[in-house]
Amino acid sequence: MENTCSELLGYCLRGEPWPDSLLERALAVDGGKALLSIVVERLGDLFEPRLVATYNQLFAEVIRRACPELAARVRSSSAMPPATADAKRVYVLSRVTLGADVAVTSVLLDTAKQRYPDAEIVFAGPRKSYELFEADPRVRHIQVPYARGGGLRERLLASGGLWIDDGVVLDPDSRLTQLGLLSICAERNYFHFPSRSYGGEDNEQLPVLAARWAREVFGVDARPYIAPLPNAAEPVGITVSLGVGENLEKRVGGEFEKELLRVLADTGETVLVDKGGSAEERARVERALLPGMLSHEGEFAPFAARIAKSKLFVGYDSAGGHVASACGVPLISIAKGFVSERMAARWRPLGTLIGGDAPDLLEQVKAAVQRLCHNRR
Repeated sequence: MENTCSELLGYCLRGEPWPDSLLERALAVDGGKALLSIVVERLGDLFEPRLVATYNQLFAEVIRRACPELAARVRSSSAMPPATADAKRVYVLSRVTLGADVAVTSVLLDTAKQRYPDAEIVFAGPRKSYELFEADPRVRHIQVPYARGGGLRERLLASGGLWIDDGVVLDPDSRLTQLGLLSICAERNYFHFPSRSYGGEDNEQLPVLAARWAREVFGVDARPYIAPLPNAAEPVGITVSLGVGENLEKRVGGEFEKELLRVLADTGETVLVDKGGSAEERARVERALLPGMLSHEGEFAPFAARIAKSKLFVGYDSAGGHVASACGVPLISIAKGFVSERMAARWRPLGTLIGGDAPDLLEQVKAAVQRLCHNRR
């Protein structure tokens, strides 16, 4: 049945009208989950401006069929109002993933703080993402019950349950609005950063593009940041994440992970490895850990605080890399598993990037580790 969704994706990528019957069949596969993962996510991940209109057309029809009670909320215009001179409250929407909330959402939080110094700033999204900013006295939190792994209608109803009538809204291309498609406030108060099309065909990183958009729309110089609650643990030399989210294509197989940790141990620095948020990642980390290495178990924000105080971060492309980049910590990001070159370019953190398919990958990592550790001494 997933072939149905792949066939629909083909029509979208070619810019051809899709048959109504094909869309109906795609909506029936696994409660719409396959349509979200195979079609919708791919249209976004390619970062091709021409596909934004295709996504809008397709997903507007999806909403009308899967959740007709929200059809009147589908936005018909992408025009933005001029930035308001002042605001009592500013809502910044979560992207619903940790890495994106550091790389993109935090830039919009900084934008709100600078443009509206007297306003209350509200982060709308999951608790685990808010914890990355919990120590910021300017930012408070409202929980939005959006299940990233839920079915299509469940996610749409979560978006439909969000309506803001008491402030300005900054949207970083959030899943909470289905990438800017569903209205959640009056249009005069809505500011959408179109991350899939902004910057056109260029390959600049998302934090750079978000900062440029902030200057253009709000006239401020914003940057990514984190503000987790302080971690009282002693600083470590090297922090490591072997997390790949839900994309196992990012992994390097064989004995690479154990050999990577051996390279890091040979530096003489204290090494702290995150055990991650899934049973699969935990098992991989426990197999790779060497005697004497430290590990982190639990929520991500305390680990992010440890990254911020470390001398070097090493890992697959992940939230940890974006934290290191935002905090100015030297990093080595092992990048593979991207669906397009532009996606890889958009999501790359600042630092040393090494292609995960390189035949001499471990030697490249070893050379980068030696160089970066030497420069820090």
